[in-house]
Amino acid sequence: MYDKYFKRPLDFTLSLLGLVILGLPMLIIALVIKLDSKGPVLFWQKRIGIHKTTYMMPKFRSMRTDTPANMPTHLLNDPQRWITPVGRFLRKSSLDELPQLLSILKGDMSIVGPRPALWNQDDLIAERDRYGANDVRPGLTGWAQINGRDELPIEVKARFDGEYVENLSFAMDCKCFFGTITKVLKHDGVVEGGTGTMAAKAQSAATKAAEEDGAAECAADATEGTGGEKTENE
Repeated sequence: MYDKYFKRPLDFTLSLLGLVILGLPMLIIALVIKLDSKGPVLFWQKRIGIHKTTYMMPKFRSMRTDTPANMPTHLLNDPQRWITPVGRFLRKSSLDELPQLLSILKGDMSIVGPRPALWNQDDLIAERDRYGANDVRPGLTGWAQINGRDELPIEVKARFDGEYVENLSFAMDCKCFFGTITKVLKHDGVVEGGTGTMAAKAQSAATKAAEEDGAAECAADATEGTGGEKTENE
């Protein structure tokens, strides 16, 4: 009932209120972007909406205009080289996402929902199909964002999106909304080019532990061998 009758009116009201309150700060951000680097203030990109329809989603531009188009940041070689000085701050603070209030007002997005996939992110779209996560409006923030964000591998991110759809309610949206505020203030989970960083860290730690165990075993064997020789000499 919440999703059918209350979620969209709430999204419209909150996005309109947000644009009114944040209008001046957004204008200041736009001015700073223009002074920082050449190019437009807003960056528009084709994204996947509800039922796998497509729409154009705006962001404050945080990267150079010659950055390869339609490519997720984690697939770029050395993502940092493409990000502008002001863009680093905007991305870390998530202020680059503010223009998406326009998409929420229009009805392409929701305040809370799975983050919109790029139109060519076939792996993420396919994984979300398994959980019905493509059948709700994408969100400014979501359950996956407060549970790892950039650090999550695709399959884990999609699973969290599925959990959100399964438990969609006003309480769940509040949990995601207020959890996002905490995450943004702490800059948790923001890793440029870091999709799957959590899994990579775990794999790296496991590899390191295995190497250390192997080294310790070799050292123990060497010590044991030395001890045996000493006894024989004595």
